[in-house]
Amino acid sequence: MGSCGHQQAAAPPASPPDHPRVAVGGVEIPPATIAAEVQNHPAPSAEAAWEAAARALVLRQLLLDEAARLGLTGAGLADAEGRRLAAEDAAIEALLEAAVTTPKADEATARLYYQRHKDRFSSPTLVEAEHILFAADPQDDLAYGLAAGDARQAIRVLQREPGRFGEYARAHSACPSKEQGGNLGQIGPGQTVKPFEDVLFALAEGALHPEPVKSRFGVHVIRAGRRVEGQQLPFELVEDKIAQYLEEASFRRAVSQYLTILASRTTIEGVDIATSDSPLVQ
Repeated sequence: MGSCGHQQAAAPPASPPDHPRVAVGGVEIPPATIAAEVQNHPAPSAEAAWEAAARALVLRQLLLDEAARLGLTGAGLADAEGRRLAAEDAAIEALLEAAVTTPKADEATARLYYQRHKDRFSSPTLVEAEHILFAADPQDDLAYGLAAGDARQAIRVLQREPGRFGEYARAHSACPSKEQGGNLGQIGPGQTVKPFEDVLFALAEGALHPEPVKSRFGVHVIRAGRRVEGQQLPFELVEDKIAQYLEEASFRRAVSQYLTILASRTTIEGVDIATSDSPLVQ
């Protein structure tokens, strides 16, 4: 229901006023550097964002120090689009290529994953949705009650005269979909607010819900249109995606283990990374 409501993005958290010294092998990572990194780590609090930024910089420094110790520069390495990597990124890439090896996911491994997680590999059920929105603030009991009354009146009319749905939507709906007679097109799981979705997917094709449906946008009159049931996707269609997922997951685990080894050889101040997955390879 993105077209019938708007949510403002939350402002990024500010850095906490007090924080411990962060250092790798006795070399401090300046607070200003951590503060600049915070923007890359959205978090529910300033403290959590700061800690995530500090951890990412510590892990990066561990890799850079090890690359320098081994004399790896990665000179000439490029990204997937052929653009030359920055010096530090190239050094880290060269180190990971040299130090971290993971097996390829063969067909048998991918097929086993498919068999164990078949529910993840199906196309979603789609339902064509029609609705009329009577807008009201959920915090305003009077307005909400009046909207619900208008919705009930609309439902009574449409139960007698279903062909008037488009006309009624154009005349009364507060959603931009009124220009299409209330038609929202095909809706899949997760594309609308939950109260709307729960009702829509429970309706038979062509059915009008007999009661108003309340959401944070107001009160809805809902009718289901054509329904297309989800289908199981064949293994052959998803084999490459499964293999890629398994290999990436294996690589993340291997990098995390490698970083743990590097951290055990170095004095780390201000950050606990013993059980942390690397944010460098998310």
